[in-house]
Parts: sequence; structure tokens; C-alpha cells
Amino acid sequence: MVTDDIFGKPSQLKFVRPADMLLFANAVCDPPLGQSTVIPHEQQTVNFTVLLESSRSFPEQPWELAISSKSRSKVYRRYFSIDLTKPAHTEHALHFTLKYRVTASMNWKWANETSCVADGELCFQPRKPPDELQNYLKDIDSDLTIHSVPSDSPGAQLWSLIARAKGAEGARSTYTKTCLGTPRSYTRWFATVRTWTPWLAPRHGKAPFAPQQGAVMCSFLRWDGLHLVLLAVSGVNDVLTEFSSDSQGNVMASSRNDREGEGEVHILAAVATTFESANAAVMYHARKIVAGDDYLHNDRKLVLQESMAKDIRPEWMENWYDGLTYCTWNALGQDLTEGKIYNALEVLKEKNINITNLIIDDNWQSLDETGVSQFELGWTDFEANPKGFPKGLKHTATTIRDRYPNIKHIAVWHAILGYWGAVSPHGKIARDYKTKKINKMGGGTFTVVDEPDIDRMYNDFYKFLLSSGVDSVKTDAQFMLDTIADAPDRRRLITAYQDAWAIASLRYFSIKAISCMSQFPQCIFHTQLPLNKPRFMVRNSDDFFPDIPSSHPFHIFTNAHNSLLTSHLNILPDWDMFQTHHEYSTFHAAGRCISGGPIYITDEPGKHDLGLIAQMTAQTIDGRTIILRPSVIGKTINVYTAYEEERLLKVGTFAGGKGGTGILALFNVSQRVLSELVNLRDFPGVETGEEYVVRAHTSGETSSPIGLSSKLPAVSLEVEVKGYEILSAYPLQSFNLAGSTGLQHSATKVTVLGLIGKMTGAAAVIKTDMGLEGNGRLKMQVSLKALGVLGIFISDLKGRSVGDNFLATIRNRVVPQHTVTISMEASVLEIDLEKAWIEMGLQSGYGNEIVVEVLMR
Repeated sequence: MVTDDIFGKPSQLKFVRPADMLLFANAVCDPPLGQSTVIPHEQQTVNFTVLLESSRSFPEQPWELAISSKSRSKVYRRYFSIDLTKPAHTEHALHFTLKYRVTASMNWKWANETSCVADGELCFQPRKPPDELQNYLKDIDSDLTIHSVPSDSPGAQLWSLIARAKGAEGARSTYTKTCLGTPRSYTRWFATVRTWTPWLAPRHGKAPFAPQQGAVMCSFLRWDGLHLVLLAVSGVNDVLTEFSSDSQGNVMASSRNDREGEGEVHILAAVATTFESANAAVMYHARKIVAGDDYLHNDRKLVLQESMAKDIRPEWMENWYDGLTYCTWNALGQDLTEGKIYNALEVLKEKNINITNLIIDDNWQSLDETGVSQFELGWTDFEANPKGFPKGLKHTATTIRDRYPNIKHIAVWHAILGYWGAVSPHGKIARDYKTKKINKMGGGTFTVVDEPDIDRMYNDFYKFLLSSGVDSVKTDAQFMLDTIADAPDRRRLITAYQDAWAIASLRYFSIKAISCMSQFPQCIFHTQLPLNKPRFMVRNSDDFFPDIPSSHPFHIFTNAHNSLLTSHLNILPDWDMFQTHHEYSTFHAAGRCISGGPIYITDEPGKHDLGLIAQMTAQTIDGRTIILRPSVIGKTINVYTAYEEERLLKVGTFAGGKGGTGILALFNVSQRVLSELVNLRDFPGVETGEEYVVRAHTSGETSSPIGLSSKLPAVSLEVEVKGYEILSAYPLQSFNLAGSTGLQHSATKVTVLGLIGKMTGAAAVIKTDMGLEGNGRLKMQVSLKALGVLGIFISDLKGRSVGDNFLATIRNRVVPQHTVTISMEASVLEIDLEKAWIEMGLQSGYGNEIVVEVLMR
């Protein structure tokens, strides 16, 4: 028998055993196996869609498939779809799996026999959620004071839980444990834990609750599809609280009180039909609790208000948030010199990599030489170390600005206490400011600038930096504040250093500051949550480790889950620097592009992937290189899926306002190839009643028009190990164009794709206007923030030509016809604006936007 092999070429098969065919079959299901799917109460049926793929090395067969309830390229593809009625009794989750066979004479093959995937789970939501906290937590400590409080998140129920915390005794803080009880009837839990003092990371599991490390937030998916979210609020009156568990799976609130008097432990609990609604409820109310705490003295409040009154220039925000940044850390190593920096910048210039921001990372400062390790070295002077920067910091910064005018902002690194070992007791800083020797948790001491002089030291230091040509900072090792051992020092210094840094940063650098290693609870709630200042960048996870292969998938996974919490803070999450010439470079690049935060590269000089940089960035009409940052912080859409479950990590974000583009990035964080179905409902911001097309970044493939009511998935895809895909869902507009014989019978569906070839090209679109003119032609006007290839999806593009049906103009001048092409396979009109701009000899004017008009008939 003759069939096609995996390369599409005819091959001769002497015989085929159906049992062999089963070995090469792949079944993908939606709702997915191995995960929990929540079914809203009003939904009376559950649509199951199964994609069955079989190798083209074998003949095509009819195949049979069944769904069972338990109370790639070059493949044949068959979709099976069925609506199942919701069961009469939905108190418990319903488990399901599937089986398939080649023919009726063959035995069934269960899906979990060919892979290790577990059963799927359906959780049916009730008509009305219970309204008492005791319905969600069993055996709550009777000493807790519980109040139902109004929720600012629609549809969420919210409770405030307060416990008492004994006061500190002399130098010793006091520790209190309070039992919140056992969550009732839950199937999965998720927690944001402190992996160590400076960093957060996700943890997942099924009953019993056992996060292993202290958690700031935890959430429970119940059998009835409701979400219970608990938040431990810290930093109010010097009380630190984390969640832990006991041997029975009870949720325990473990608190530390640094004040002498009795304190309050603040816990918030919320229940809603979605995780995000419950999560938003606790975060919104936590902000009110923090605002009620007198955490800023009146004089500091006044200084903060004065600093905020200064103008924040729009170009600062544009350059700092959206400019491509280069960091010296992994690129140039720890033996940093001005010569190495000049060399790296010269190579970037030769490669035409036009960075906007430069971060001079660790090892530029003047330090003592008495420490055994880097973490024992102390800061001695504001000026740069004379060995690496013999002519001083000002000379280095001035030289950089003179040679590389594309660099608008220069930042330097420093630790919040000065350096890793804080301040040297023998240096100029110790002579100029009052210092104190502090005991560290775990043993040892360090010398710090004491509380009366913290503000003065920061003012003097940042004034020096600004006078030296440095206009931004990366302030690292902020967690060191939480390693202070003695209670009097903790209550005097933890908030004092945070406030002094925040105020001085605003006063001298406006928004141009990065907070790093600062994911400890007191900093999260005291500095990062309040809305009393402009938002600044905060590192969102532990470091990029280029030489540890296993760290890279988990780095993306961690950031996507940490953003569930940090997206509610008054910050811009920073997923850290990465290298473009690396085995995981595209993986990291995709993560940074959909993060909603900045993009830093730390390439070794000469080791650059220019093609990858081009996918992350675009050139403005005034010659700057910018990143295309979505409007919304990227975060996982599958809250309860564990890292070890071998599922695609799905990260959702959104670009634009009303009628914008939903973006869904998929990362294979496992060690095997993964296949999944993607539904339109997975994309953030899609609306009922609208039609969309979905486009894949890596392949350029575009779906047929699809709506939320469709029973077939928007996309079925296979992602390789270390692989990713970015899908964008674009809303369609319909028009009846005039043809040679009047109006067409079928509507033409159109949408602007943004800059294709860019990972988040939809974010380049500022505004789109479409409408029919009196003569029946369609007029499209697109405003963009940068140059590139503009893509426009047109449903009936087949049969049209550039010369007969389209006219594109910039500033009322027709673009060269050869810069406009048609991709028939994807139904996309492509206009190379960068090439047209150059060939037309256009120059930037007062604005930075480029406006393109396209006429279609």
C-alpha cells in the first residue's frame, strides 16, 4: 500500500498493524487532561473537543474515540466534539479521561497509557456561594477577630481576620502562631512563598496544604469551582506575617512583632468565582490597611509630596520604560573597568544595537579590602574605585555620553546599605555619617549608617551621582534589612531605609530607579503597594543564571506566577536581564516581551543575536530603538498548574485599549515535546459577540475568523523542548466594499496586526481608524510608534493585487509599490514601512508617531 512518509513523500508499506498505529497516535483534549477546569453555574453543557493526530507514515484510518467519566507537522488530524449535559449532582469534582482505537475490532487505548497525564477534573460552580467564612475554613482559631468587609472587587466576598501579637522583649522579637483552620473541600492549592529572604516563587499541590516555605499569599481551588484566597499583610506597626502549615494541613499564620507593645496580625480572606477577582479583593483592601498605618513621619510625607510635585518628563518615561537597556553584570564580569565598558559599547555601536539605557552594575564602587568574601566588603566612598575608574565616575559618564549620544540614561548599582557588607567602619562614609554596628540573623555583624543620618547620606550620595552624569540607580540587596537581628534595630531601620531611598530616588532621579532583591513582605506592603508615588521598576524573581540550564524554564515559570501578586503593586515587574546569544535566548526574549516590563540584555561583547534583538525591538522615526511593551502585566492564566505537571505555561497579556489585542504566550517548561489546544477564551480581553483571527508569531500562520461561541479551538499546536509560541487574537471589523457591480454579497473582514515579525507587534499600534468612503472604498488609518512591516489581515485577499486594489501613503505621499506585498496563505497585506521611509527620504517632525493610510477597493 502507498502512503506519504513524514516528509510527505510516497513510501511503500508492505503491511500495517493497527497496534503499531496506536503507538504513534497523539490525543489532545479540551477541557484538558491533568488539569482542573471550572464550569460556571449558568453553563448547562460542557463541550469536549479532542484532536487526534496520527503519523502519515501509516494509512489514514477512521479511528474511534470515547470520553470516559470516573465518578505535529505531517500528521493526520481529526477533531471530535461533543456536548455533555451538566450532571444533576455537582457537589464534588467530576474526573474524566479519554480512550481511542483505530477500528471497532481493536481494543481501546487509554490516554494515560501513552503518556503520564492524569485525569482531567471538572469543578461546577454553585448558583450562590456560601456567605460565611466558616463554610470555607474549618476549625478557625477562636481568638481571631473576624469581620466581613466590603469588597472593591466585583463578585468577591471579603473578610478581615485579626489576631494579637505579643510585644518584643528587649532585643528579642516575639513570635506568634495562629491557626486559620483547614480549607474545606479543595482540590488544588497555589502559594507565593519566600524561597529565601529576598525572593518569591510559586508552589503548588493537592491536599494537604504544605508549602514548605513561608507564604505571603495562598489560594485554594474548591470542588465547587470557587477560589479561596488568603493574604498575609506585613509591615503594619512592625509586624511580619507569613503562612505555613502544620502536620494536619491547617493554614498557620506565623508572625514576628518587632515593637515593644502588643501588635496586630492582619489576614485577609476572599472568595470569588475567579482567582483574579478574589486576589484583587485582598490586594485592594490591603492597600487600605497600609494607608491607615502611620508609616511615614510628617516631615517625610512633606518631602515625598515635594518630590512628586516635580515634573516627570514624558521622554523619561518613554526612554526608561521602553528603551532597550544594556547591563554590565553577566556581560563584563566582576572585574569591572571603564575600559571594558567602553569596549562593550563600541561593539554595540558597530553592530548597530542602539541601546537607550546603560546599567553599570556591581564592582564600580570604592570598597575596603579587609573582607574575606565579596559579602563582607564594606563601602568606603561615593567616588568610583580608582583602579577601574582612575579619572573618576564623572569622567566615565561624560565619555559615554559624548561617544554614544543614543544612551539617554546611565544607572549605577549599589546596595541599599551601601554594599553587600554594608559600610566599612574605616572609610570616608563612616567618618562623615553616624554609623552603628548591627547584629545579623544567623550570626555576625555589619556596620550601617544609623537612622539619624540615613536621609542625609542618601541626599548627598544621589546629589554626587547626579553631578557625575549618573541619572538613575539600581538599588540591590534590599533584603539585608530583613536580616537585622535585634528588634530595636529592625523597627528603627527597616522602614527608615525604605523611605529614605524612595524619597531620594524621586527627588534626584524621578522614576528612573530599580528596586532589586526587595521581595520581602515589609517592603512589598510598605513601599511597593501604596499609590502615594509614581511606580518604579522592581525585580520580579531571582536572577538569570546563564550557566545553569535547569534554571531557565523555572525562571519564566516563576515570573509568570509572581506577577499574580506583583501586578497589583504600584510597580513595573522586571524579569531580569538575559543574553541574546544563549541556548535559551529566544525563550527568555519571549518572556521579557510579554512581561509588560523592561528588557535588558547583558551580552558579552560580540556575542549578539541581531535577528532576535530585531524581534524584540523596533526603530522609531527619530532613530531610537524601543521595545514594544504590552499595556497589561503578563501573568499565568493557569494558576493551579504545577511546574512538574508537563503542561504548557500560558502567560496572558493585552495590548491597546477598547478593541485591543489579547496576547497569549506558551512556553514548554518540561523536558518533552508538548501538544495542546488553545481556545479563544484563554486570551485576555476577548469579548462575546466579536470575531477574531489568531496569529502565531513564530510561523506567521493566521486562523480563520473565530468567536467565543465556536466549539473548535482557535489553535492546536506542538511546542518543542526549550520552545515557545506567542499567539495574538485580533478583533475583526466587517465591511461591504463596492465591487465592479456594486456592493459585495459577503462582508470583508479586516484587522490591523501591528508590526509583524515582532514578538509583540500589536503593541506598536497607537490607534486605528477604519471606514467606508462614499465611493465604497475602505479607508484605513493606522498610527504606529515605530517602523517595521505593518500587517493587515483581509479575509478575502485572494484574487486581489497590490496594483489594482491598494494604495498606501505616508504624509500624503504614495509609498513605493514594491514595499507593499501580499501573503496569500495568511491573507495578510504587508507594508514595509522602514524600507519605504528610507527610500522616500522622510524625516521625523515634532511627533514620534508614523501615520499610514491605506485605501482598498
